[in-house]
Amino acid sequence: MHKKLFIPGPIEVSEDVLQKMSTPMIGHRSKDASKLQKDISDKLKKLLYTENEVLLSTSSGSGLMEGAVRCCTKKRAAVFSIGSFGDRWHEMAISNGIEADLFKSEPGSVTTPEMVEEALSTGNYDLITITHNETSTGVMNPVEEISNVVRKYPDVIFCLDTVSSAGGTKIEVDKLGVDICITSSQKALGLPPGLAICTISERAVEKARTVKNRGFYFDLVQLYDTVKDKDYQYPSTPNLSAMFALDYQLNRIMDEGLENRFNRHLEMAEYTRAWAKKKFELFPEEQYASVTLTTVKNTRGISVKDLNAELGKRGYAISNGYGNLKEKTFRIAHMADLTLNDVKELLAAIDDILSIS
Repeated sequence: MHKKLFIPGPIEVSEDVLQKMSTPMIGHRSKDASKLQKDISDKLKKLLYTENEVLLSTSSGSGLMEGAVRCCTKKRAAVFSIGSFGDRWHEMAISNGIEADLFKSEPGSVTTPEMVEEALSTGNYDLITITHNETSTGVMNPVEEISNVVRKYPDVIFCLDTVSSAGGTKIEVDKLGVDICITSSQKALGLPPGLAICTISERAVEKARTVKNRGFYFDLVQLYDTVKDKDYQYPSTPNLSAMFALDYQLNRIMDEGLENRFNRHLEMAEYTRAWAKKKFELFPEEQYASVTLTTVKNTRGISVKDLNAELGKRGYAISNGYGNLKEKTFRIAHMADLTLNDVKELLAAIDDILSIS
């Protein structure tokens, strides 16, 4: 039995999108490949509200996260973490020999503008990383307020992880002043894994040109220059199958309408939060709750593992808590092409299994 996925990635993918991955191959150095990759870039610019160049990578979002911190840090990186994936960005920096400091918030809490101001005012940092949406805790950072602080420090490169939020909520890259905005295919964009995406500002590119030892595969300068100089080609063989699907899915997103899509995600989130507050408890503060997934505090002390096993028999899958939050929380993703009716069916199944009303 196929299980409809309400997990924070990979997510449920529409059948017609999956079918696009079986499109016959084309030469990756052909004009057709250049057109495909440019069309994708143009649509992503609309989705992310930016005039900056878009880069694609055959990797997960972690690849471009590593590339960003390695390519654009000369002095020291300030890495702000609201959960496991912010911690990972710090680990990436350290493992690449980058000087970096980790600024952690309590699980379920946000990075505050005051925390960012305190760090950047020291003058110690030339790059900052922020997690927009943390899937381990279900928290969405107040990125607009944070961006107002970062804007006061024009020598600091602003990197934003939107891996689990882009395509599910409005992210105005240029308005926020984000230099490198990173996402990947297998979450709110509604595609299988296999592609990472980032926007990159001219300022970030020029900074990266001054950095030595940027690596090879995730060298953002090499990616940028190849796109610019060779008509939307890439240095290494791209994942054309995923690109065919991405191009098709972006057309579907544009047909739905960006505001309609963002409102659909918010509607699913609000319904799930209301259910969680009535039947359990929200893990994060509600004003900072994610739009693409809900982390529920397991106040009833149920076995999440057993619940998921029973859900599996009915054709659904949710996620247990992440890391130290396993069995203390559980997570319900509501992103990509899922609808409010899908969410209602899942929550009704949980109510029935747990005999709660």
